[in-house]
This record gives sequence, C-alpha cells and structure tokens, in this order.
Amino acid sequence: MDKINCNKMTRHFKIQILFLLLSLGWINGQSYASFAGSFLRMGSSARSMAMGSAFTAEIDQGFAAYHNPASMVFLSKRQMGFSHHLLPLDRRFTATNFSTPLPPGASLGLAWISAGVDKIDGRTGSGQHTQYLSTSEDAFMISFAQKLFPWFSAGINVKILRHQLPINEVDLSGKGIGMDFGIFVQTNAGANLAFMIQDLNSRYQWKTDKIFEQGKVYAEQFPTIYRLGTTLQYNDFYIVGDGGVLMNASEVIGYTVRLGTEYQYLDNYYLRAGLGNRRMSVGVGLDWSFLKENDARLDYAFVFENPAGAAHIFTYAISF
Repeated sequence: MDKINCNKMTRHFKIQILFLLLSLGWINGQSYASFAGSFLRMGSSARSMAMGSAFTAEIDQGFAAYHNPASMVFLSKRQMGFSHHLLPLDRRFTATNFSTPLPPGASLGLAWISAGVDKIDGRTGSGQHTQYLSTSEDAFMISFAQKLFPWFSAGINVKILRHQLPINEVDLSGKGIGMDFGIFVQTNAGANLAFMIQDLNSRYQWKTDKIFEQGKVYAEQFPTIYRLGTTLQYNDFYIVGDGGVLMNASEVIGYTVRLGTEYQYLDNYYLRAGLGNRRMSVGVGLDWSFLKENDARLDYAFVFENPAGAAHIFTYAISF
C-alpha cells in the first residue's frame, strides 16, 4: 500500500473516530440540568460557548478561572470580564470576573455568577393568582493558582453558594460551599493539556423549618464533573476539545464530549463554531483598542437550545 493511500485511510479513520465521539457525547450527554447547581454548568463567556464550552485547556480572556483555575497563572496582565446571557423562558444569567497576577508565579481571581427565573406565576391551592415570583442562584468565587514549573500549574476555586426559592409568602434559601480543582500544562507548540474537577463536594444546605412544623436540614449535592481537555493549532484554525464524566456520589450519570474551533480573520476578527452540552453554537469576536492596542475584546455567541429556543450571549473583556 502506497503512502498516499495510507494517509487517506488514517485521515478517514480519524474522522470516523471524531464523529463517533460526537455521537456518544450527544446521546449520553443526557440532561443533567435537573441536578443541583445547573447554572454553574451552563457556560460563561460568549467565546467559550460559541466553541462548545470546551475550554478546560484554554486560557479564556476575562474568564480563565471559570473553566480551569490553574490557567490563570499564564495571564500576564490583570483581566476583567462581563458576560450577559439573553435566554428563553424568562431565564437570566450574568457573570463578572476579575483576575490578577501575583508575581513571581501565582494568580488570584474573584468572580460572581448569578442566574434565575423571573415571572413565575404564583397561585394558591385553589388556583387563584397571587403574584409573580422569582428564583435566583448565586456563586461568589475566590480563585488561586500557583505555577509549580514554568509549564505546569495547579489552581483551586472556592465557591460560596446561595439559592433563593420563593414559595408564595415564604422565601426558602439554600446555602453552601463548593470547590473546583485544576491542573494545566502549557507547551511551546500551543497544544495545552489540562484536567479539571468541577464541584468537588459542592452542595446546598436547606433549612425547611419555615415551611414544615418539624423541619430539618436537607443536603442537596451537586454532581461532580471530571474533565480532560486539550487545544490544537491546525493551519488557520484553533481547535479546543474536552471530555468529561459526571458523577452523582459513586454513580455515573453521564459523560460529555465538547468540541469547538476558531478562525482568525485579518488581525482582529474571529469566527467560531462548536458543539457541546447537547447544544450547537456559532459566534463572532472582535479585538479592539480601549486604553492600549488590542487590550479589549467583544464577543457574541448564538446558541441553539432545543427545544427551549435560542440564546444570545454577549461578553466584554479587558486587560490592563
């Protein structure tokens, strides 16, 4: 068999493997939104969501700690990011993030992530309308990362969690603490490799004495996600990908494969597409100058959320 045919077979085999992984991720990436803490699994920045949210091994400007806290140490400047999601079904999501280097080899980050649902029709037991209710979930995140070698780092997120759940005249709230842990390997060739554990021992603690005479403390555990990711520069395309296993205690509840790509046009424009979390997405980005040359980025993502509808994500990030 000549070399040309061998290369064709190898390329064909790789394509088959890629589609197999995508199919498995689509079929088995079952809906785990019903588990606690789903707002922390939605994604954050428009750039990441346009590329399938496959950013375990990517350094996301303005939102590095969200995807992997260990990636923060490879940011050379302070970063701020603001993200707003326009979602169907009266849902809302916003995220704000700040990170700063701590020379010689550490970084610190702060973030606030907020989500909720508005215009919930409150009714009495007989069906009469009372008022419109809202529910909210918030995470306040403190991140720290340390470079252990010039090419290797480790990081941690500590999250303070709060879930406000209105029940007519009573506001029931769950509170808790969660953690993320990540490691990050940066190579000279640009092919990063990273591992992330999301929501390690994260949970809400609910006190039900406001709604039951003999109320008690109820613990609602978040599923833990173990992810391995990588990045690759292939000709003019930048490719990101990761795979994850979702665990509820000792039970495997699903796994995901997420892939995305970015094409840079001229020096300041970006076209993106991705598939992840059972959603297809596309997006655009623009690097522009605010205080210094190319110190800011404006991104947009269009996410197909079948059957809920379409989501529009806008992100602004700046380095200084």
